[in-house]
Amino acid sequence: MIFMTTRPFHLLEHGESGLTSPHIPGQGKAPLNRSLERGLDILRAFRPGSEHLTNGDLSEITGLSKSTVSRLTQTLVRSGFLDFDSISRGYRLAPSVLGMAHSMYHGSFLLQVATPLMAQVARDHQVNVGLAAADGDEMIYLESIRFSKRKSPRNVLTGQRLPMEMTSLGRAYLSILNDAQRRPLIELFRSRRCEARAEQLISDIEAAITDVENNGYCVASWQPEVIAIATPLNHPVYKTHALNISLSTVEAPEGVIDRYAPILLSLAESIRASLNQPGDE
Repeated sequence: MIFMTTRPFHLLEHGESGLTSPHIPGQGKAPLNRSLERGLDILRAFRPGSEHLTNGDLSEITGLSKSTVSRLTQTLVRSGFLDFDSISRGYRLAPSVLGMAHSMYHGSFLLQVATPLMAQVARDHQVNVGLAAADGDEMIYLESIRFSKRKSPRNVLTGQRLPMEMTSLGRAYLSILNDAQRRPLIELFRSRRCEARAEQLISDIEAAITDVENNGYCVASWQPEVIAIATPLNHPVYKTHALNISLSTVEAPEGVIDRYAPILLSLAESIRASLNQPGDE
């Protein structure tokens, strides 16, 4: 079984001191609660294909000691966030986690506003429209509406994670960060690759950032015959969110971009305008 470690980005962002990061709103001035943060890292370690994880698995994924993991998993079981499977001798996410996700999805004012507008664009233009938000060094789909005529090799579902550094959504998000906010992520992406691949990736990210600054959008094609165009939502309440239009096509990228980039930018503006209507919040 191959795991991707989630912990390094949080260490880079917060540091071992547990001090807050000034660019993340809503934190206040108090030091972080490290026990709570580590417990949440345990929950974040579960991904599709890994229903059951042992304390050893969780230690490997999070970088925490086995004794720390053991204390945390026991607490999470008692709190109702993990279940223990006596046959596999591993832990799985408890139903309460799904309940929290349901509450988030159906209680989101952003999704109530954005989903009908996204669906209209997807139907009218026969494309896929997605909305995602940053989580550490990844993006999470909050909504994915798929009407592209040509089937994509990858099915995208709400709640699915995707790599920030490789995707149009992730690069659109990176474009709104300042240098101090972006640097730890760039260094993390660099550390996962050989020098040649890292340099090409960083060059691609920098080009995407320039495209957003100049045109309002960026383009990525990290899957064969799939073109994705993304723009940051750029709303003061939803700073980590980005929108994209994607489709599976053999058409030259230039024609796809010319046709769909204005539609994407118009959609983002419509969502922002709807969010800002008086009395909606």
